[in-house]
Amino acid sequence: MRNCLLLVSIACIMSACSAQRYFVVRHAEKATVARNTPGMSATDPPLTDSGKQRALDLKTTLTSEKIRYVFSTNTIRTRETAEPTRAHFGLSTANYSPVPTEEFINQLKALKGNTLIVGHSNTIDDIVNKLMGENLLTDLPETEYNHLYLVTKKGKKWKFKSLTYGK
Repeated sequence: MRNCLLLVSIACIMSACSAQRYFVVRHAEKATVARNTPGMSATDPPLTDSGKQRALDLKTTLTSEKIRYVFSTNTIRTRETAEPTRAHFGLSTANYSPVPTEEFINQLKALKGNTLIVGHSNTIDDIVNKLMGENLLTDLPETEYNHLYLVTKKGKKWKFKSLTYGK
């Protein structure tokens, strides 16, 4: 009985010490596609070669983070940004609405395990701000692709850190 109580106590302490980490990034560099380009959409372009390298850099950055969930909007550039990390961890990518809803934020908050969320310059700030419960960020400039926002929940405390990745 005493050993059982000890194990339960240790488990409680360990679960209280574990943190939920959300890695929120904008898609990597997108190609400029001219209208009427066969087989390509000007509104849903793929990544450039630099963007593909940045997606690989993201995977390298997150390799030790034990990612358990990957979310992306349903665009080519966000899915391509998430792909190397998704493949590395053997996960599937779940789609979310381009405008992050309260339902989506609540879904994120209910997860148990580190999570990658790939979005757009005008929406990743909304995700971070809603997770944190305060306005910390604004839309990213169209030319910035190297931001990696880390939101950590440990117990009832939330922390935010702004990082960069890639070249």
